[in-house]
Amino acid sequence: MIKTILKKTLNRAPALMGAVLCVGLMLIPSHQLRAEGFSDDQTKSIKKIVRDYLLKHPEILLDMQASLEKKMETARTQQMEKSLVANADTLFRAKNAAIAGNPKGDVTVVEFFDYNCGYCKRALGDIAKLIDTDKNIKVIFKELPIFGKESEDAARVALAARNQGKYWEVHNDLLKSQGRSNEAKALRIAKKHGLDMTRIKADMKSAAITGEIEETKILAQNMGINGTPHFFVGNRMIPGAPDDLLVQILAHAASVRKDGCKFC
Repeated sequence: MIKTILKKTLNRAPALMGAVLCVGLMLIPSHQLRAEGFSDDQTKSIKKIVRDYLLKHPEILLDMQASLEKKMETARTQQMEKSLVANADTLFRAKNAAIAGNPKGDVTVVEFFDYNCGYCKRALGDIAKLIDTDKNIKVIFKELPIFGKESEDAARVALAARNQGKYWEVHNDLLKSQGRSNEAKALRIAKKHGLDMTRIKADMKSAAITGEIEETKILAQNMGINGTPHFFVGNRMIPGAPDDLLVQILAHAASVRKDGCKFC
C-alpha cells in the first residue's frame, strides 16, 4: 500500500514531491493532496509516513536548513558579484572620494557608514588600527546618512572638510564624540581643526556635495545595502561590525593580494 501511494504521488504530482522534499508533506494541507486525486485514507497514510520518518530522523530538518542557507548564500554571492561589476566605478573610483590611508594602496576598503550609527562608532577603532598597521591600504568612506537630517548635516560638514584636506580628522572626531552628531557639533569640530568656516558653510550646501550624498544613497540601493556599517574589502563583503572586524579585513586583504580583484 505504501509503495503504491508513493508511486502514485511521483507519477501524478512531481511538483508536489518537490514541495515534500523541501518542507515535508506534514506542512501540505490535506485538501491539496485530495485535489491531486488521493482519497482521505491515502492522505492520512502519506502524512503518517512522513510524520513517522521525521520523528525518527529529525536531523533531516537540520540538513535541509543547512542546504537552504548554503543555496541562499551562493545566490547572495552571485548577486553581489553582479552588483560589484555594475557599480565598480562608483564604488572604487569615484572622483574626489573621501579617503584615508594610502591613496595608492594595493587593496581598497570601502565603508558605508552614518555618524549616528553606534556600530559605526564601534568600528572606528579597528579602521584606525588598520590604517596605522597596513601602510598599503586605501580606505574609501561612503557617507550614507540613514538616521535622518542630523546625520546628513554632519556628513555635509565632513565632506566640506575634505575639500580642505581634513576629512579624516573631522570624521574621526565625529565618530568618537558622545551623543548625537549634527551640524552644530560638526562645525565645532571643523573649527577646532582650523578650517576656513566660511568656506565650510558654503561647500556643505553645494550641489557637488548634495549630488555625492545622493549618489551614495543610490549606490547603496543598487548594492542591496540596508544598514551601516557595511564594508567591502576588494570584492569581499563584511556587513555590520563584528567583534573580529580587523581580523576579517586583514584576512580579506591578504586574499585580494593573493588572488587579485579584476574590477576593484
